[in-house]
Amino acid sequence: MIESVINISEGRRRDLVDDIAAAAGPDLLDVHTCAFHNRSVLTVVGDPAPRAIARRSMELLDLTTHAGAHPRIGVVDVVPFIALDGTPPRDALAARDAFARWAAEELSVPVFLYGPERTLPEIRRSAFTTLSPDHGPTQPHPTAGAIAVGCRPPLVAYNLWLVDPDLATARRIAAELRSPAVRTLGLAVGDGVQVSMNLIDPDSVGPAEVFEAVGRRTSIARAELVGLLPAAVLGRIDPGRWEQLDLAEDRTIEHRLALREQRRQKD
Repeated sequence: MIESVINISEGRRRDLVDDIAAAAGPDLLDVHTCAFHNRSVLTVVGDPAPRAIARRSMELLDLTTHAGAHPRIGVVDVVPFIALDGTPPRDALAARDAFARWAAEELSVPVFLYGPERTLPEIRRSAFTTLSPDHGPTQPHPTAGAIAVGCRPPLVAYNLWLVDPDLATARRIAAELRSPAVRTLGLAVGDGVQVSMNLIDPDSVGPAEVFEAVGRRTSIARAELVGLLPAAVLGRIDPGRWEQLDLAEDRTIEHRLALREQRRQKD
């Protein structure tokens, strides 16, 4: 089974987010929305859902009017494909490439690939300067920008909000925690600040480890899981800490897949 975690550049107009999410139909597993980032993360499975979400996002959203704390290159900003349940990684790579060709041809939007070729941070640094799109037009779409389409293992997107709303502190901590297993940004988010992280290898460095690392440096106001996490990552953590870390069994990929299967059987 192939999962896709689609990041769209809209998090303030919930009616639009709901409209876009509805395009995924029964293959939608989760929606996480942040008004400060002005961004939503839609977790889906299967081939049709990512295409339906991308098409609807381009119909409803306009990058030229967008503002938010999170960096972005498009209204459909990031579309990673992830192999689940023992599915070979090559299947996720094939799904990535098929989506990239479709988006370039059907939506006329530039597509940058990440995975074996390069990392997502490299695209953010170099798109349309030293790096040309892998598919589609050579210039940004006038309202949709571009799409970064990737292939990767499961990761955990995780934010830690700090008690001290000092951006310099958040950026310093983000730099200190940055490693091959942890990608970090220090962001000003509304009246607060956060250390925003992608835990690239959550089996070795997961939510508990980064919470402790940040907590040794400053006081944490709250934790925020973005989207879902693998059950194996949750299983490594003492259940007594789940609430503090903003984790729960019903926020695992496996739990949402089981709910999807139950709905399919009823239908």
